[in-house]
Amino acid sequence: MNRERIAALITCHNRKPKTLACLAALFNQVLPSEVMIDVYLVDDGSTDGTAKAVQEAYPQVKILQGNGSLFWNGGMRRAFSEALKQDYDYYLWLNDDTILYPTALSTLLTTDHHLAEQNDNHAIVVGSTQDPETSALTYGGVVQEYWWHPLRFCLVKPTETVQRCDTINGNCVLIPRLVAQIVGNLDPALIHYLADYDYGLRAKRQGCSIWVAPGYVGTCSPNPPQERNLNSEKPLHQQLKKMSQPKGLSLNDVTLYSFEEWKLFSQRYGGIFWVIYWLLPYRRLMVSLLFRKQKSKTV
Repeated sequence: MNRERIAALITCHNRKPKTLACLAALFNQVLPSEVMIDVYLVDDGSTDGTAKAVQEAYPQVKILQGNGSLFWNGGMRRAFSEALKQDYDYYLWLNDDTILYPTALSTLLTTDHHLAEQNDNHAIVVGSTQDPETSALTYGGVVQEYWWHPLRFCLVKPTETVQRCDTINGNCVLIPRLVAQIVGNLDPALIHYLADYDYGLRAKRQGCSIWVAPGYVGTCSPNPPQERNLNSEKPLHQQLKKMSQPKGLSLNDVTLYSFEEWKLFSQRYGGIFWVIYWLLPYRRLMVSLLFRKQKSKTV
């Protein structure tokens, strides 16, 4: 086997225990001696001593500093940019709260090698993660849920064989050099959510394929639940302001992104009816506002 160089890309912010646990699992991978891993970690303005702790425990990690405004996409984009300069064989996206099983990277690499043998040299391989407590599927590859709604996606449950998918959650993703050369970096127009979906969809448009690796590659807890309705106790303008922030406004069963970011995503992938798909999620906001107004009249 020829030597294979992997750049692991991670971004973090004030999650020192999780970041250290993620790195411990990464450096504990069972791999052939020909496989070499370099880690690019963006510490986005952490104040809990994450960078110092990582430097002491893993001095080989390349630490890049942020100012706290990068969020997931900005941090991953910066790490990706630095790694691309070294022309690695693979680029591994890894969330700092993802704990890889010892054979995770081996599974991803074996899957890629198998696909290359089938003459698919432009394949992204995504790893599925499960809840450490319930074992339920949390992140991985996703497919279009309904033929009539191009912007609704659902997770693909991993099986013992590889499966095609439409795009990706960015928690654990292996991107070969040839794909990176075609697709390039993450889009700076997207700040936190949607950037991983956008990357996968762009890759497919440019002739690349996306596959879910067999089985689970590790654990990753789902994002903690957020307040799902407009709170009548808080000023309305404060709550609506969340919609323009990187993590959006959680409302019922949907997260409302900023108008501009969701508009960009809808224009790219919503087809001729993109305006409808762009505006559709915000109907929940109007219903909540009407309910809030009605409630205030009855008090």
